[in-house]
Amino acid sequence: MTTKNTIDLGEFQFLSGESIPSLEVAYETYGEFTGDNAVLVCHALTGSSHVARRPDSGGDTAGQARAWWGDVVGPGKAIDTSEYYVVCANAPGSCYGTTGPSSESPETGEPYGTDFPPVTVGDWTRSQRKLLDELGVGRLRAVVGGSVGGMNVLDWLRRYPDDVERAGVVASAARLDPQCLALDTVARRAITSDPNWNGGHYYGGPEPEDGLARARQIGHIMYLSKASMSRKFGRRSAGRETVREEQPDPAAAFFPYREVESYLDYQAEKFVDRFDANSYLYMTRAMDDFDLSAGYESDADALAAFEGELLLLSFTGDWHFTTEQAEALAEAAREASVDVAHHVVESDHGHDAFLVEPEKAGPPLSDLLETGLAGRAITDTAGEDEPAESESFAPVHTSLFSE
Repeated sequence: MTTKNTIDLGEFQFLSGESIPSLEVAYETYGEFTGDNAVLVCHALTGSSHVARRPDSGGDTAGQARAWWGDVVGPGKAIDTSEYYVVCANAPGSCYGTTGPSSESPETGEPYGTDFPPVTVGDWTRSQRKLLDELGVGRLRAVVGGSVGGMNVLDWLRRYPDDVERAGVVASAARLDPQCLALDTVARRAITSDPNWNGGHYYGGPEPEDGLARARQIGHIMYLSKASMSRKFGRRSAGRETVREEQPDPAAAFFPYREVESYLDYQAEKFVDRFDANSYLYMTRAMDDFDLSAGYESDADALAAFEGELLLLSFTGDWHFTTEQAEALAEAAREASVDVAHHVVESDHGHDAFLVEPEKAGPPLSDLLETGLAGRAITDTAGEDEPAESESFAPVHTSLFSE
């Protein structure tokens, strides 16, 4: 059983103090609700509610071409929709059906643009709680998310600790480090310095595609590791048949158009067709703003009220959210007496690993949902004692950050 819907939650006040008269939330559900089997999945930066494949999709996925975690969520998959009632909602500020900057304001009849209120991860969590209330879901069997979706999970643990039995935080951290903050700053400046950005009120006219393309290229570099980039591209030329649509400067024609350049240009071209520039500004600011300890004495203090189980999953090649950051979060959870396990996966795929290696990300999450932390031997690195069933999760090289 799958559903795709949009619900109007009515007037919504953001944590900034600003309100909008109507917040519509796009969501999808999978499976049948039995009262104690609900799993909330929180999407990453440019994800949508389309987390798993739907037999009736007909190609209409609100702009996102494929289910972003379809190799982890679905019938017989790690998050088994034959057993669990899975809910995934698009976050406020995005552009995949939930109200955001590109949505029409009921008060003006025009797109909000940058008049849309500032959005935080806390606003995502509060909108999800309201949605679940409307769906009749109280306490969650689990809440799971990757990347900034993992921050969304952490916010659930500090904001609604009694509503979550188990939590899976994948490739995430308690906050971004200064290097990632800096790169996000440059990405946003690429958008706002595009002449077509027009202060965020570009709807109905030329859009800031060049700025958004540059911003997304910076993002792709952040999501890959040195090893994965070397393996994928090296210093190879893209070949005689591959040419730039436009030469960036007169001297460029003399030098080779490299595979890594071609890849970045291709991904940027696809991205500007499916995502809104203002939403990219809003979503990255929400991620940058998140700090688990904000309003608390420490990360441990923020987690102290959570009495469930917490699984942290990190990847060795990920320099966006490092294994060291995940371990620091695990230490905070231990200090707060939270039942926690940190599962480190050997991978050179970078931050993209939780999407492109479902055979590694899936089994720990499956065990978490089925038996909790006691049902799995969590080791320092995934490897020799990886359960045999992990072999059924065949890697499919798809990426939330690509399409």
